[in-house]
Amino acid sequence: MTHSNGPIRLALVDDHRMLLGALTEWIRGAADDIDMVAAVTTWPELLTHPAFPVDVVLLDLDLKDNIPVSLKISTLKTTGVKTVLMSTYSEPALVREALAAGALGYLVKSEEAGMIVEAIRAAYNGESYISAELDLALNAGSDGDSPRLSAQERRVMALYGAGEPVKAVAYQLGISEETAKSYLKRIREKYRLAGHDVGTKVALRKRAIRDGILLQTD
Repeated sequence: MTHSNGPIRLALVDDHRMLLGALTEWIRGAADDIDMVAAVTTWPELLTHPAFPVDVVLLDLDLKDNIPVSLKISTLKTTGVKTVLMSTYSEPALVREALAAGALGYLVKSEEAGMIVEAIRAAYNGESYISAELDLALNAGSDGDSPRLSAQERRVMALYGAGEPVKAVAYQLGISEETAKSYLKRIREKYRLAGHDVGTKVALRKRAIRDGILLQTD
């Protein structure tokens, strides 16, 4: 998916230099619509970087600098920068606080690399993006019946549940077939964690109708 106004300008803040290097390389190779313009190890380095303000910041939540994450997020918000957080652990209270402060995405560092790119794109478009495991942790004890899906996941589930092959789903949403598959994987994972098996297309379709994602036609 190309953006009319050029690539998404991304900055990365993480105090693990190895991870910084690996992520930089990976994103450069994986997404031609994302331009990594800054990779720094501290918060002040980000704010003073010549490329700042950027479009999206991938921010390590575990920086040992005693600056509250809510402050970082609000600082970025006032400069029009979207924030995606990543952390080695997913403490629901911490995630809630970060999202309440205005972070658009939250990833655990064990996430598949493809999900990082999805989260960056979602944030750029102003959509929130939370990994399946976190989503479950956050919503444990809400209604516990059906998981919360992102807008794009709902679209994928609706098209696929309506009988479209993955290729067609991808084409209609303007995403790659690989990405469509990873969405399906996440949808199935979210349902599995909520105690529902939607492993087959039939089961997924039934569930989509039940959860109001797909209208009953026949």
